[in-house]
Amino acid sequence: MLLAVVGPTATGKSALALSLAARADGEILGCDSTAVYRGFDIGTDKVPADRQRGIPHHLIDVVEPVEVYSAARYGRDAARVVREVTARGRLPIVAGGTGLYYRALTRGLFDGPGRDAGLRARLERVARGRGPGALHRLLARHDPASAERVHPADEKRLVRALEVFLLTGRTLTDHFAGTRSPIAGHVVVAVGLRLPMEQLEARIADRVDRQLARGLLDEIRGLLARGVPEDAGPFGGLVYRQALEHLRGERDLRRTRELIVRENRRYARRQSTWFRKEASVHWIGTAGEHPAACDAAAELLEAAVRNGTGSVLS
Repeated sequence: MLLAVVGPTATGKSALALSLAARADGEILGCDSTAVYRGFDIGTDKVPADRQRGIPHHLIDVVEPVEVYSAARYGRDAARVVREVTARGRLPIVAGGTGLYYRALTRGLFDGPGRDAGLRARLERVARGRGPGALHRLLARHDPASAERVHPADEKRLVRALEVFLLTGRTLTDHFAGTRSPIAGHVVVAVGLRLPMEQLEARIADRVDRQLARGLLDEIRGLLARGVPEDAGPFGGLVYRQALEHLRGERDLRRTRELIVRENRRYARRQSTWFRKEASVHWIGTAGEHPAACDAAAELLEAAVRNGTGSVLS
């Protein structure tokens, strides 16, 4: 059996996963596309080692910032960890909000075409000349479902989605429809955290303020001083992209803080849309650190064990 804790940013997924792991003898698997990179700690709200309660955490800090880490690789790595944790007689608990990573594990990803350097170069020239929004509009014409999932400024994922379509004649959405989970046969109980937007927005703003107070900018300066290039993949992630632009002098700190908050709100809405489309997510309307959230999730897990009501992955 696999327990998943998913949902929008700033809802308390890590806190809930920790409480459930302590209660159900579990181990936690991160599901965050930036937290896999070493050194990117504050902007991803990684749980510090002294607050992990001795509970093993996996798929966090697994690659260097200059490496490329894909959703397909995550699916393979996470499937391996799920099997290892299960073999130890413990409960694997997937926690995070990167929807494509979650889908790679629970539904699988197709074996797509390799990278086409010439095609990518042409698409990247379009992005440089007309902005990433031009790629997003093109993707929306051919694959509206993928365009809904991918942020208009996420050039890397826009290029890949268009590359797949132009090379295969089929959209990413079509390809995903025929995939199979790398842990087929496992039963998954998925818990989603959902809060009223007003409450979520306040939590997002508070978290951004805490990230800045904890030294987000100094963390980025340290990464750059270590030789991590500005075009490294994780610097394109939410929070880091805007903070790095501030350090380049593109805007002052006040406007940068406002932009990070605003982009987090937009991201939270996209995450909500994504996970609402995932089958059999049981939604809890309480922040993850609240004991009531843990009680509700534990009841769902116990009922699934007792009645076999979890979803069997195929």
